[in-house]
Amino acid sequence: MKFRTDLAIENKEMYDSENKGKKIEISGVEVETENFEDLIGITRIKITDEHGSKALSKPLGNYITLEIEGIVDASQEIKDKAARALSGELKRLIKFHNKLKVLIIGLGNDKVTPDSLGPYTVSKVRVTRHYFLMYDADSADDMSCVSGFIPGVMGSTGMETADLIMSAVKIAKPEVIIAIDALAARNLNRISTTLQISDTGISPGSGTGNMRKELTEKTLGTKVVAIGVPTVIDSKTLILDSLAGFLKDSDGAENYMDENGMEMIVTSTDIDQVIKDFSDVIADGINITLHPGIYS
Repeated sequence: MKFRTDLAIENKEMYDSENKGKKIEISGVEVETENFEDLIGITRIKITDEHGSKALSKPLGNYITLEIEGIVDASQEIKDKAARALSGELKRLIKFHNKLKVLIIGLGNDKVTPDSLGPYTVSKVRVTRHYFLMYDADSADDMSCVSGFIPGVMGSTGMETADLIMSAVKIAKPEVIIAIDALAARNLNRISTTLQISDTGISPGSGTGNMRKELTEKTLGTKVVAIGVPTVIDSKTLILDSLAGFLKDSDGAENYMDENGMEMIVTSTDIDQVIKDFSDVIADGINITLHPGIYS
C-alpha cells in the first residue's frame, strides 16, 4: 500500500519498515537527532543527492521535525519552550540582519478547520512592513521588515494561489518567504504532536490531496521555508492500521475501498484545539526569529 504523508520523517520510517524495522543508513540522506530541554524531540533529515531524494520521495534539502508531546491544551510554559525550539531551527535556515525582508504566507481555508493553520498563524505574526514605509526606513536592528498575506483558496477566489503569491512577492520583495500550511500524516498520533520545517518549498493543498502549483525558489525567485503541521490522515491508512490484527486479506480490503470510492481524509475530534495551539507556537517562533529586539 502507498501511504500518503507529507512528513520526511515518516518516509524514513516507512523505508526502515521495509527493511524489517532496522534503521538503515541511506546514501544521500543525513539524519541527526536532538532533545530540546527534555521535552521536544528534534530530527533533522538532510537529503544531499538524487539517490536520497528517490529513497525518501522528497526533493533535495533540509527537513526538520519537532515532536512535542502534550502540546494540545498545554501550559504557556510548554508552548514557550516549543516556540523557542522552533525558533532555534528557523535560525539555522534564516539568518537575521538589519535589512531582512520576509513575506509570511498563510495557506489554506480559514473556514475549514483542518485547513486553517496558515491563516490563523499569519493573524498572530507581528507584521512590520508598514512601519518601514511610514518612516521611510530600509533597516532596523531590532526587527525585520515583515509582510503577511493570506491568499485564500482557489475555490473561493477563483484565482490560482501561486499567482496571487507572485503578485505579493513583487510588492514585498522579500529575501525569504515563510509558507505555513496543513499537511497529511501517515500516523494519527502525529496530528497532535508534530511540526515540520523544510527549505524546499511547498505544494498548496498537498495535505488534502488538492495539489496546486508549487511554491519554491524556482517558481517564486526567492528562498521558501515551509512550516507545516499534519492535520489529516488518509482514511484507508487509518482503517487498515486499526484492523491490522483482524484482517486476513489487507490487500483485498484496500482494493474494495478503492473500487467503491471510499477514499477520504479524516481528522481528529480535537482539531480546533490543535490548530489554536500550533498556530500560537508557530507565530511565536517566527516572531522570536524575525524580531530579536522585541521577542526573546
